[in-house]
Amino acid sequence: MHQKWQQWNIASRKWLWILVVIGVLSALPVVYDRLQTEKSSKTVEFVFDYRDLVEVASYRVNPKDYISQQLDRLKEAGVQSMAIYESTLEDYRKARRLMMWGATDIANLTDTVIPENENYTYVLFTSTENSSVLAPLIQDAFHVLGIDTENWSFRGQQGLIIKTPLEDATLKPLQPDPFNLEMLHEKGFSIVPRLVDSLAYNEEAVTKLLDRYQELGVKRILFEGESVKGFTDDADTGSLTAFADLLKERGMGIAAIENIKAQQKGFGKLAYLLDYNVTRLYSLSEGDSGLSPEVIADRFALATKDRNIRMLYLNTIPSRDTTTAQIKDTLDNLVISLSGPDGAVQKIENNGFTLGQAEAFDVVDSSYQRYFKLGAVIGAVSMVALLVSYFIPWLTLAAWILGLAGSAGLLLLKPQLFEQALALAVAISAPTVATVLAVRKINEQGPPLRINKLTYAVMSPGRRLAHSLVLYIKTALISLSAVPFVIALLNNITYSLVLNQFRGVSLLHLAPIGLTALYVLLYRGEFAFNKTGKLLRTPVTLAMVIAAGILGVLGMYYLSRTGNSGSVSSIEMTFRTFLENTVGVRPRNKEFLLAHPLFILGAFMAYKYRNAAFIMIVAVIGQLSMVDTFAHIHTPVLISLIRGLLGLGLGLIIGLIAVAVWQIAERCWKRWSPLLKNL
Repeated sequence: MHQKWQQWNIASRKWLWILVVIGVLSALPVVYDRLQTEKSSKTVEFVFDYRDLVEVASYRVNPKDYISQQLDRLKEAGVQSMAIYESTLEDYRKARRLMMWGATDIANLTDTVIPENENYTYVLFTSTENSSVLAPLIQDAFHVLGIDTENWSFRGQQGLIIKTPLEDATLKPLQPDPFNLEMLHEKGFSIVPRLVDSLAYNEEAVTKLLDRYQELGVKRILFEGESVKGFTDDADTGSLTAFADLLKERGMGIAAIENIKAQQKGFGKLAYLLDYNVTRLYSLSEGDSGLSPEVIADRFALATKDRNIRMLYLNTIPSRDTTTAQIKDTLDNLVISLSGPDGAVQKIENNGFTLGQAEAFDVVDSSYQRYFKLGAVIGAVSMVALLVSYFIPWLTLAAWILGLAGSAGLLLLKPQLFEQALALAVAISAPTVATVLAVRKINEQGPPLRINKLTYAVMSPGRRLAHSLVLYIKTALISLSAVPFVIALLNNITYSLVLNQFRGVSLLHLAPIGLTALYVLLYRGEFAFNKTGKLLRTPVTLAMVIAAGILGVLGMYYLSRTGNSGSVSSIEMTFRTFLENTVGVRPRNKEFLLAHPLFILGAFMAYKYRNAAFIMIVAVIGQLSMVDTFAHIHTPVLISLIRGLLGLGLGLIIGLIAVAVWQIAERCWKRWSPLLKNL
């Protein structure tokens, strides 16, 4: 019975491979839907932080003229929009709309004694127009907060007394400066409001604000702080739903900021309520605005092409330059980075994008997609079962049945966990199976465990190279078979917008290496458990400890390079930029510089030297890396495909060079080593 069960499990591999092929074919229509979705948004919007511009202008001799001049320059350079915050009294003061004092300051100003039991804020408007426009706005805002105000005048100027301390009054958010809104609108800028959630949600005030924004043609909202508008009161009043309804009625969407420490609270729910009318935004920080124009232009071009970014946010900051005794800013640098034939605008347009107000992706979700996804699920589970079959053959059928049952259960209970877990499992399985099959093929055609010179002849270099190249292509195809599964399982707009993320990147980068090492060490020749016993009885030497330490350091460095936060040297960044500018898409360095050439060289050597198969432990990095590229769902599929194919092509060229160098070195060694022994 045991033998029959073993035979059934081994025989099942053929059917599992058939199911994998059917699964790949089933996933292709889902891949097509995603391609259509990615083509639906081709408009890029440059947004400048207007508050930063006002801050910089406050250090100039003629602030108002300076703002006007810089706005014209930014408009000409390609900036279409200005980010406007909900104002504060401090913002109005910086814009010279008003002046303000606390109780102590006003006592000194009016030559009176400071009141013993009053700590109010005193506001004085700088013109009659400012008073007539801003006074009602300020009074209404503080009235909603339960803070009284009263009219006040000083030396013929109109003002207000706000009955709260100056420190408190300056924290309260007010409506954006209406003068700025009108001026920016007249200059042809679109408005991108930045809203805060610091106060209790007031639907009447929000409705009034959004109505004004609708008049100005606002299409997208940004949020400032840790949460979106309406989140704080949502549990008690349903304010987030009410806010979403107001936005939908006016055709307004929101923007997701890339690489913030934590997603703003309530953003995911608001995005869902808005039917994912969301675009991704890359923000160039104040510090990075001083980078060279070439670097900034490359960042912007790469963000739009490689990461589905559709809004580019520019910041600036004033700084003290003691060498020239001046207050400087980075506006000139930003304008240069956008302008000219090598500027960001031209590069973005060359990549097929147009400038304008950013639009959300039009998600293509065909009615038949769920049925094709079911086929992809069965195929993915079959690939995982195949991985099990090459390590524990008698568990093959059990793994397949349990995989299907577990997938069904997770799909019902936790669908998000199901799709991520199965995507990770198949992403690990395919490159591992591909490399294991490559090792098995080398074992079959290469040197036996103990070479008998009378019965064994080594292949010619030409045949070894031909076999290695065929193996290289077959292994890559098997590894890439995981890609349609990953795309189909994670084909949800939340992954493209990075509201959800593919989990387990570190495991994906380690598991195939560990499993390949296990197979090379234990599953070639003798029974695995016999080898395990020998390994456990092997004495530990100092060389082993040193080797383990080196491997540990290399492993830590390798992991530091994975994921979005991986560290990259300045030399490598320069090389990446060169590749980007030369071939249009940057292949991964670890693929074409290391892993792919090692695969070709390792296979070529292993057909002659059995122990050269250990090189495959490193070569599997290239296989898993290709799959990992497609696991970055925010990267367009075509870009990932070109990147993978470029890596394979360049890796092939470098691999052929490596083989040639090895052949020369081997022949030189054979010729000169006898002479060296005689010395």
